[in-house]
Amino acid sequence: MLSTNIKEATKAEHQNLEKQVVLKLKAIRSNADYADLLKHFYAYFSHIEETIKPYITESILPDYAQRRNSSYIKADILELGGDITDLPYTTVPKIENAVEALGALYVLEGSIMGGSIIVKMLEKGGVTKGVSFFSGYGEATGMMWGNFVAVLNAQAKTEQDEEQAIVAANDTFKHFAYVFEKERVGTV
Repeated sequence: MLSTNIKEATKAEHQNLEKQVVLKLKAIRSNADYADLLKHFYAYFSHIEETIKPYITESILPDYAQRRNSSYIKADILELGGDITDLPYTTVPKIENAVEALGALYVLEGSIMGGSIIVKMLEKGGVTKGVSFFSGYGEATGMMWGNFVAVLNAQAKTEQDEEQAIVAANDTFKHFAYVFEKERVGTV
């Protein structure tokens, strides 16, 4: 089943991205710091959403329009008093079909699963505004994740489909981590 295989096959890249995000989270001391973190998420999510948009249709993922997206991040940035200028540079993987798009979306949708932990980390640091994105779907988070996983599994009909989704997910993790790594080493 793809949902099991993709989780295992992307573990290293997922952990690398998580490490980058946690470093940034631990450095948050103000709403402005948090808005800066969100700018990284916004830059990447809005870029990858445009890349997968042609392939994620209502017939593939019927509730796609109801899913959380980069507009939530933008609203959080604005609520914190920030803006969406001077966004970090992003690159995204090449996506050429629905299975690859779902592999990329696996990364975006998967980020909701750790959102409640991020909200708690922020609260401990005194940041309580601008958390709509990381709040995910509230009590419906588990159901929404389950619906997505069911679609992901149904779309992967062959081993080649599974491999394409896994490569796309790994590449999505890598490109997202690069947004944070690039900043640390000061390159553009």
